Amino acid sequence: MSDANPYALLFEPVRIGPVTARNRFYQVPHCTGLGHVRPRADAAVRGMKAEGGWAVVSNQETEIHPTSDLSPYAEGRLWDERDIPALRLMTDAVHAHGALAAIQLAHNGNHAQNLLTRAPVLAPSEMSIDTSQPKQAQAMDKADIREFRRWHRDAALRARDAGFDIIYVYAGHNMTLAHHFMLPHMNQRSDEYGGSLENRVRLTRELLEDTHEAVGGSCAVAFRFAIDEMMGADGMQAAEEGRAVVELLSDLPDLWDVNVANWSNDSATTRFQPEDGYQNAFLSHVKQMTRKPVVGVGRLTSPDMMLSMVKKGIVDLIGAARPSIADPFIPKKIEEGRVDEIRECIGCNICVSSDNLGIPIRCTQNPTMGEEWRRGWHPEIIAPKESDAETLVIGGGPAGLECAMQLARRGYQVTLAEASSEFGGRVAKESRLPGLAAWSRVADHRLNDLKQRGNVQLFTDSRLDGEQVAELGIEHVFVATGCHWRKDGIGRSTQRHPTIIASDAEVLTPDDILNGTLPPEGPVTIYDDDHIYLAGVIAEKLATAGYQVIFVTPESLVSAYAVNTLEQSHIQARLIELGVDIRCNQVLTALQSDVARIGCAFTGRETDFPCASTVLVTERRRETALYNTLKGAGLKTLELIGDAASPGLIVDAVFAGHRAARDFERPKAEADKDWFRREIIDLAEDAS
Repeated sequence: MSDANPYALLFEPVRIGPVTARNRFYQVPHCTGLGHVRPRADAAVRGMKAEGGWAVVSNQETEIHPTSDLSPYAEGRLWDERDIPALRLMTDAVHAHGALAAIQLAHNGNHAQNLLTRAPVLAPSEMSIDTSQPKQAQAMDKADIREFRRWHRDAALRARDAGFDIIYVYAGHNMTLAHHFMLPHMNQRSDEYGGSLENRVRLTRELLEDTHEAVGGSCAVAFRFAIDEMMGADGMQAAEEGRAVVELLSDLPDLWDVNVANWSNDSATTRFQPEDGYQNAFLSHVKQMTRKPVVGVGRLTSPDMMLSMVKKGIVDLIGAARPSIADPFIPKKIEEGRVDEIRECIGCNICVSSDNLGIPIRCTQNPTMGEEWRRGWHPEIIAPKESDAETLVIGGGPAGLECAMQLARRGYQVTLAEASSEFGGRVAKESRLPGLAAWSRVADHRLNDLKQRGNVQLFTDSRLDGEQVAELGIEHVFVATGCHWRKDGIGRSTQRHPTIIASDAEVLTPDDILNGTLPPEGPVTIYDDDHIYLAGVIAEKLATAGYQVIFVTPESLVSAYAVNTLEQSHIQARLIELGVDIRCNQVLTALQSDVARIGCAFTGRETDFPCASTVLVTERRRETALYNTLKGAGLKTLELIGDAASPGLIVDAVFAGHRAARDFERPKAEADKDWFRREIIDLAEDAS
């Protein structure tokens, strides 16, 4: 590439043991919810990253033995030789684009439930497993340790045979045996594997040595290490034991992949870690203690930040999981001087929630993620137009923006009409709430693209009715008019027995808060029957503004769904610190002008408390009036998309807009038949 490119340093090759990465872009291991259950789809995800310019593409944690069974979650699996063909799909896909393939071998110790295999759970010491299963792990004796080392070595050999170039020893996220042995609260042993740090690191040293001996001549050996547990003196700290681990192992791995624990800290949302490169403080000293290359992460989306990290000697390779999901083509865009086209990760952790829910990966910014093989979608390529048809998209929220952008990319003439004074819909408004500024990237990316296209007309302050649509004469119409929050209190918990709301009760909805209306003086109740982020953010906003806030939810946790996005504990801690009065397991039964009544979700026992106003975060009503008017207008295309069709998360709205644009002028029967490709289990008799 030309030296004129200011980011040329990022495209220098890096030697990793016996292999060489063609540039400094390194997709670190991350889960996809596809794994061994859907290996073709998983391979297509990884292959797309390689096509996008990542020099190294890793898979996910890969079980090495039935005693590390992560079912029902679809991670990687390499129990025996029969798993090699599925993994070969991935390495072939990655190698086809000139990248290196890495595998993260894992034995998850007491993090594995072994629900499928019913094998004993293993740990350094006797202890409960770290899930809600009423089950305990057994302490490994020395024979178990020898067996574990053999399993790991055998898996490394199988990984080499599957075509992997880099093989991981994994001690991170509080999820693996190697890490568990390091941590004194989990390792209570009195033999040579317990006690001093050197003893607690012994198993990791042996795994690194074993892996080098088995495959070191042909494969690089990487070490993924959580250098800090983010628990202060109660856990491993980067400046103390974390640093000492690096000193003890120093040049033994071919590559140091350094991050923090636990997973919720490593994959922190922008709400709680707004800055790119937020892990740099923990990485900065590693390169001083090893001659081997270092890769680090921190939701890196800015090329300037990446360049700075390399120049300052913090890392040799730019690691990414979530940014590579939001935009698999980050390296190519930087290399080709198209930095403004990068789809920046917003740190919402919808990708993470997919893994926690045991479903295929998805992404708010990149609706093609996980659909590369299933639907044949490419993040940068879309089929050209079928005709010279003009299209009208009504509503400039996430669904409308995505639909308009993709129709324009196909080559259609696009008119986008937004009723309000700004584009972005809910993302524009929600991005003004505490911690959610990155949400604006959803609109910014799409508007930047649309404004550069000659086949697009953009209009704000353009609320259309049926007559105005007819006057435009455009016969292909997509309606993305969104939805609004209900004010009657009906939601999941109150469908059978709706909340009784007095006529003089002061009731607001999230729409009021998002539009700048604040409650009157006095205690304000927030009733959360939505259970993800919005009610908690509104509670934070009002508490910060000085309101006395009572947070009521029928769930046992604040923002219960946010367990899946790894931020629930952070949300609840934030509200507690702000003095919010949290009342879980309570259903809102009645509202009067100055009193709220709640009932126990289990017993129905009711309690009254003073309340001047209430913000109801329950259900939403779809805005379908215009769509219903247009049904009889004789349009060739009339499609309702996004929240107007089915209120959900931003990721759902973006996906709906994308799919509508892809399927435009495609025969409906064909689109319905080809919903997506399924990976069908082979029922051939197992001869083994």
